Amino acid sequence: MSLLLILSLVFLLSWNVAAAGDDDQQKAFVQCLSNSTSVASNISNIVYPSDNPSFSSILEFSIRNRRFDTPTTPKPLVIVTPRNVSHIQSAVLCAQSHNLQLRVRSGGHDYEGLSYVSPRPFVVLDLIQMSNITVDVANRTAWVQSGATVGQVYAQVGKSSNTLAFPASVCNTVGIGGIVSGGGYGTLLRYAGLAADHVADVQVVDARGRVRDRASLGEDVFWAIRGGGGNTFGIVVAWKFNLVTVPETVTMFSVTKTLEQGPTKYLAKWQKIADTLPNELLIRIVMYKAVNPVTIAVVFNCLYVGSKDKALSLIQESFPELGVTPEVMFEMTWAQSTIQFAGVNGTTLDSLESRTPVKDVIYFKAKSDYVTKPIPDSAMDGLLKMMMQDGIEQPYVIFTPYGGKMAEIASNSIPFPHREGNLFKIQYLVYWKEDSEEVSNAHMKWIRDVYDYMGSYVSSNPRDLDIGENMNSSTGGNGTTAYQQAKVWGVKYFKGNFERLVKIKTAFDPTNFFSNEQSIPSLGAGKEGQTTSSNSSSSASAPSGDSDGGNNAGNETQSGDNNAGNGTQSGDVGQGDNNTNNNNNNGTQIGGVGQGDNGNSTTQTSASVVVRYGPRSYYYLVLLFLVLFI
Repeated sequence: MSLLLILSLVFLLSWNVAAAGDDDQQKAFVQCLSNSTSVASNISNIVYPSDNPSFSSILEFSIRNRRFDTPTTPKPLVIVTPRNVSHIQSAVLCAQSHNLQLRVRSGGHDYEGLSYVSPRPFVVLDLIQMSNITVDVANRTAWVQSGATVGQVYAQVGKSSNTLAFPASVCNTVGIGGIVSGGGYGTLLRYAGLAADHVADVQVVDARGRVRDRASLGEDVFWAIRGGGGNTFGIVVAWKFNLVTVPETVTMFSVTKTLEQGPTKYLAKWQKIADTLPNELLIRIVMYKAVNPVTIAVVFNCLYVGSKDKALSLIQESFPELGVTPEVMFEMTWAQSTIQFAGVNGTTLDSLESRTPVKDVIYFKAKSDYVTKPIPDSAMDGLLKMMMQDGIEQPYVIFTPYGGKMAEIASNSIPFPHREGNLFKIQYLVYWKEDSEEVSNAHMKWIRDVYDYMGSYVSSNPRDLDIGENMNSSTGGNGTTAYQQAKVWGVKYFKGNFERLVKIKTAFDPTNFFSNEQSIPSLGAGKEGQTTSSNSSSSASAPSGDSDGGNNAGNETQSGDNNAGNGTQSGDVGQGDNNTNNNNNNGTQIGGVGQGDNGNSTTQTSASVVVRYGPRSYYYLVLLFLVLFI
């Protein structure tokens, strides 16, 4: 073969590689899914490529921040809305075989849009159709699929019992998958801790498409997924929760002070007592800019898990300056109190189940801090003054008290470490409506200025992309999560739990398939498998300069499944049953788990997924050809 012919062949193949862009990946991914029998039978209701007429409406329905819904925002090539576990398994395997990143969305409330935006070619796995909830009143548990919202869980628990509750968020449209995996909190945090503190079991699809439960995951991975971050270790399909016992009656009351009433003195007293009050009492502060007349309203929102009489006696004894009277106090069931805190349009439990936010979806930015010592009055005055800044539409600052149950749970009980020693958490938010770069920049500057101003009064352990990213989101990076980059933000947020999370991630997802700009990094060593307690050990080398960056402790084991041939077959794990099989062909076969009402049925189905060579494979073939013949 002449050199000219070889060079011509190289040029043609190289052109094909360059031309094989997003459109080719999209078609290949959809074709891969269509080869799955479970998906193919209902593909038009499950798979939505970007040219599908319903694509935009499905994408935008769960977007809660318009900052990530602009013409220049990267859009997914495909949205997959699975109806059962086998659909998720197929999506995981097809995304890997065609070099697509997978972003997983349950409620869409993530502050930085990471569940539906990526700088790399990606697919959104929207769990909105997987929202089954089964409450077991006798055993005080509930199985909840990750696509359910907090409001749906509240409604189902409230309809089942007046004496059971679940400690999740204030907002009813937050997705269960996000709040549990991210260590989210709500009005019961002082009484019962976090949602993640109450997980009893899980159903997870791992990077090899296997369905795992707590027993087959091992206790280390089970520890990691409860607050270690979403889309980091696998896709949690369903959670089993231990519900919380509450009295039949709880009490709510609210008192507002304005700038004209000198709120600083009330804030000073609140800082002294808020974290020391009995666990049953939460006094939460919401500060915002009011209009007509323009002022700052400082609202003391209170929930007492008990009767009105006891609440009144306690508040008059501990915080008489607030001036609480019986007239502003209201008794109700715990489930009814969630309606009031969420501010939904309606008074029945059914109103909690709406997936449409109360407020219009507008632009916003949020940041957070933890406070370990009281903030001086002068600093509070300065904060209130900054909230009055002209041109800033809707600034909010929220103080959530800690202490109570939060101080009783060890900082390493789950990955979320912010427990004892914190007086309260600050959340800064700013909203704006105008679609303008100038307006956006002004509001982003405002919240960052506020954050900097408060820096000397807080512990500086927030979580947003401003404190660091794993990869360069402006260029897309190369998709590899760098340990050193992740450590910048990871130690700030996870503190001493970060290194343990890295070790578990490395053992469980060594190829770092599940990743985003702030996911736990994998050091990329070892074989994929479960991490369990044993006397065996394996290690991954730490990056230079870090003595313990990636070493697995002696009680951790990595075990992988060997499969004959070029394909992989994953076994379905039901409740404690490992049905792993071997595959001797060149395809990839996955086994499905039938989805019962409680998200945990082990009825098996099967779906075949053929893994095809992508454009990158042809590139390597060209290189091989050149090596052999030139």
